[in-house]
Amino acid sequence: MEKVGFVGLGIMGGAMAGNLLEVGHEIVVHNRTRTKAEHLSQHGARVAASPREVAQRSDVVITMLPGPPEVEEVVAGEGGLLEGAAEGSLIVDMSTSSPILARQLAHAARERGVGMLDAPVSGGDVGARDGTLSIMVGGEEDDFERARPLFEVMGETVVYVGGAGAGQVVKACNQIVVALVIEAVAEALVLGSKAGVVPDRVVEVLSGGLAANKVLEVKGEKFSSHEFTPGGKVEYHRKDLAIVLAAGREYGVTLPVTALVEQMFGVLEAKGRGGWDHSALLTLIEEGSR
Repeated sequence: MEKVGFVGLGIMGGAMAGNLLEVGHEIVVHNRTRTKAEHLSQHGARVAASPREVAQRSDVVITMLPGPPEVEEVVAGEGGLLEGAAEGSLIVDMSTSSPILARQLAHAARERGVGMLDAPVSGGDVGARDGTLSIMVGGEEDDFERARPLFEVMGETVVYVGGAGAGQVVKACNQIVVALVIEAVAEALVLGSKAGVVPDRVVEVLSGGLAANKVLEVKGEKFSSHEFTPGGKVEYHRKDLAIVLAAGREYGVTLPVTALVEQMFGVLEAKGRGGWDHSALLTLIEEGSR
């Protein structure tokens, strides 16, 4: 069994690393906030002082980071993974990041004899905890097959989608759909509520027809209770949509409604709700409907 490193132990990464520990993998972890790494050490993980040290002590390193700047720093920066990675090792970035950066980092890794996959996920904190994430993987197919046993611990739907950067392209597509569905559900629930229908009944009906969707299934309780403890944070989804819009410019694709929802997330951040769950878009529709 290969030695596994894990860098980035937030809401998603901590749960994903925990699932790998549960099935018996030997794991070396690092997190900018050391207390999160020490929590996993109580369950058998070993703590490293830097990403470079993680790479030195691992055959495969997984990263789960907030966004492109952090990915670039952890992989290619001073004290980063590429400084410590041995020839023949593999880096698997499961963050939501830029397709362009993913290709650049894969090229830099290849020059050092290191494999690299971009393997972002969908499924939120619930999927991370339950090991039911959807994982979309870009890179060399041999590297994908090498990492597949790890992916199958963390996810339920694991799909190889193409060369370097392809995983991030598919995740960008995913984030468009998730954001726009959250916004659509928010509009529907506010309309129903203002017209005198109990929101739970609206959710029940929508969940059984053509409008049925995973957002209703996973976020329905948050919409009903207005309890927005984050699974996917507003600030992170806005960051994801910035990546999407940059990709749209790169490939000449117009994304008008995506741009609008990105601005709506920006309004939530301005109201101090950047750390709330992204389903808090509901509050913005409610406040505009008073």
